[in-house]
Amino acid sequence: MRLKNEQYEQIKQTVIDTYIEYNVKCTPISAFELAIKMGIKLVAYSSLNWKKKEAARRISLDGYSVEMRDGTWVIYYNDEGNSYERINRTIMHEIGHYSLGHIDGGEEEEMEANFFAKYALAPPPLVHKLQIITPDSIRKAFDISWKAAYYAYKYYKNWLYYGEYEYTDYEIELLKLFGAA
Repeated sequence: MRLKNEQYEQIKQTVIDTYIEYNVKCTPISAFELAIKMGIKLVAYSSLNWKKKEAARRISLDGYSVEMRDGTWVIYYNDEGNSYERINRTIMHEIGHYSLGHIDGGEEEEMEANFFAKYALAPPPLVHKLQIITPDSIRKAFDISWKAAYYAYKYYKNWLYYGEYEYTDYEIELLKLFGAA
């Protein structure tokens, strides 16, 4: 399954709108910081009692989010055995669900949240403007995992092929926000 081009564009615009609203303007991008600015509560699996921790692991080995009855959002994340990079990506994925207004949890929403996290943590215009051209340099500059850096590099190369010199309005906003315009 592939998302429609319009969905990708809408997700990218949502990432930039979120960064503008919460004044995110430096790399590496911390999903922890963004969640706090957004008023989303973060709960590590290690802080849960045994029974709740087991229940959380049954839901997801990485993390998940829930909207509480009072309307607040909570992201639960597995901090036991996962790297910082993996946890940061998991939290950004869950922020994607929140920012995109997801409620159903189906395959399409998972794909949208995955793309949100990928784009949010290493946006191609920032990769390009910072002269970062290898998976390793992307990994180091954006503090993401090797696997995420590889996918970011592939996505950057694809972005470069299809129009590096024709920035969209949201890409220009992103570059200005990060002082890279």
